[in-house]
Amino acid sequence: MSSGPEYELVEKPLVDQLVGMGWTHTVGDVDDPLKTFRSSFRDVLLKKDLEDALRRLNLKDGQPWLDDARVAQAVASLERVSETKLLEINQVATDRMIKGCPVDGLDGWDQGRQQIAHFIDWTTPKNNVFRVINQFRVDEPGGQAKKFVCPDLVLFVNGIPLVVIECKSPSTNEPIAKAVDQLQRYAYQRDWVAAEEGNERLFWTNQLVVATSFDEARLGTFTSRAIHYLEWKDTAPVAISEVAKALGKQDLSSQEKLVAGALRPEHLVDIARHFTLFMQVEGRTIKVAPRYQQFRAVREAIHRLKTGKTRNVGREFDRRGGIVWHTQGSGKSLSMVFLIRKMRSDPQLRPFKIIVVTGRRDLQKQLGNTAKLTEERLNVVKPRKEGLRTVPSAEVLQETLKRDGKDLVFAMIQKYRGATDADEAGEAGAGEDVVDSKDGTFPLLNESESILVLVDEAHRSHTTTLHANLRAALPNCVLIGFTGTPIIMAGKKPTHDIFGEFIDRYTIRQSEEDGSTLPILYEGRTTRAGVKGGGQLDQVF
Repeated sequence: MSSGPEYELVEKPLVDQLVGMGWTHTVGDVDDPLKTFRSSFRDVLLKKDLEDALRRLNLKDGQPWLDDARVAQAVASLERVSETKLLEINQVATDRMIKGCPVDGLDGWDQGRQQIAHFIDWTTPKNNVFRVINQFRVDEPGGQAKKFVCPDLVLFVNGIPLVVIECKSPSTNEPIAKAVDQLQRYAYQRDWVAAEEGNERLFWTNQLVVATSFDEARLGTFTSRAIHYLEWKDTAPVAISEVAKALGKQDLSSQEKLVAGALRPEHLVDIARHFTLFMQVEGRTIKVAPRYQQFRAVREAIHRLKTGKTRNVGREFDRRGGIVWHTQGSGKSLSMVFLIRKMRSDPQLRPFKIIVVTGRRDLQKQLGNTAKLTEERLNVVKPRKEGLRTVPSAEVLQETLKRDGKDLVFAMIQKYRGATDADEAGEAGAGEDVVDSKDGTFPLLNESESILVLVDEAHRSHTTTLHANLRAALPNCVLIGFTGTPIIMAGKKPTHDIFGEFIDRYTIRQSEEDGSTLPILYEGRTTRAGVKGGGQLDQVF
């Protein structure tokens, strides 16, 4: 559609906003594939953009080294995948897109070994080509000439389709529901439809899908059910006022916030690299995209880790950490995963030892399962057998923390407990290991500044002497606390005095407005009652 309210009120403003952020607009054509840089409507990759990017980004001694044959090898790795189901194909293709793919090496270079060809420059977004094409026709499989899908907008990075957008006129009845249904049809994800439909190839490398009617816009993945499409309500780290000024507006629509917050070139490559993942939910594998508060909090945490002052520059406490106050059910454990993934791709933060501390066994198990999504080897602290002796897990933890080098360690706060803390063992449960220390303190284990401690439910036992033991063991570590209840306990340090200032806040009211949390309603009731002979009772008082 190139006219009418859908185009004028939704599609065109979206394209104009993208162009203002650095995207290149190419007008689609449903009759001529050459106008969208393809030889056939069966193609989904823009091969000229992709081949140019492969040559430009892969350099040896400052010069391109991929010849036509090696470029063809790289392109084929995205076009030919042995898996048969869309979700599995997307996992493989996404992995190759992010990490690169092996191609034949060169004689005289690294003994002729295979080399990795990279598709996207993840660290310098401006080195990539960001292209948006409207009315992007893709023929459906089967060879029927007039059967095709035609999403309103498809967003490409170096010729690879990452985002599919469906627009609906604001005057349409239930526009978001209709847009979501259409997106599901394109990806053949409507379980209730028996016949094959759409074109799954368009979604082999897909990272995000968007349904929008300008006043309301929602983001999900191609596996998302309609209820899981959510608004993106912030433009951080770019200020909303700055976005509004650039658009010449006082207030931003839902679409304008989503485009500025999630589809800005720098933000989109960050989301694709660090914030989308695959996980099991109710026996079903799904692709997960971040919520806006997770993206915002992780970006700010990374900024503080890299710019905050350490304890060794004359400060009493390390100022690289803080509190992430996100209400229950807002995905705090996934936020930890996103943070770890982002740290591991940053040269400055990659060497950090990361310790995830919980106060309850069920939380340790939950976080441990979630953290497998980081694709990093986990070190969950457990007792160890040595001959006839069982080494308590607290001692195993001490050995792990003393060791230099990056690790991802899971442990419970009780492993830091001193002998005098037995009265606070309520969370530990029967049989929990206790650190045996004559004076009730924990020994100094590691003075490195490259240690990050992530604390779940930070408002709980970290306001006790358990926190002091952790500080004694790791005096120069960074502390980031995650909590949905930053309460201040009587006679104990407030949570913010321990961890530092807030990194991000996402309240239960915001969660209710976003539809992530059901509102809690209370109806007060009173009962008429009286006391017989109340006068005598008054005299007693």
